[in-house]
Amino acid sequence: MAAKKQAEATGTIEARLAALRADIAALQGDVKGLYGDVSDVASERAAKALKSAEEIADRAMVLAEEAAKEGKARALEYKDEAEEWAEENAEVLRVRVRAQPIQSLLIAGGIGAFLGAIFLRR
Repeated sequence: MAAKKQAEATGTIEARLAALRADIAALQGDVKGLYGDVSDVASERAAKALKSAEEIADRAMVLAEEAAKEGKARALEYKDEAEEWAEENAEVLRVRVRAQPIQSLLIAGGIGAFLGAIFLRR
């Protein structure tokens, strides 16, 4: 009778172990499926983030191009204005230099010395 109980107990333990192994195998399958789902969601989010970053970069590039065009246009305007001013005042400057060459030379030398002192300090 003891042998019979021991056989039943061994059978019960083996049945429990088999059930436990089946549960562990099912749990492993569930974890693998969960990992796949999480991986898919992360991949989708990463793809969306990358697409958003690309869109932002494209918009920034368009804005930078527009700013560069506007800056170039303004620079050309200022260049034209400076050329006009130089042309208008060049003749007046020539007349003054011809009328007072020594004074003009001293003024130019003083300005050069002043600028030289400023740039040598740096």
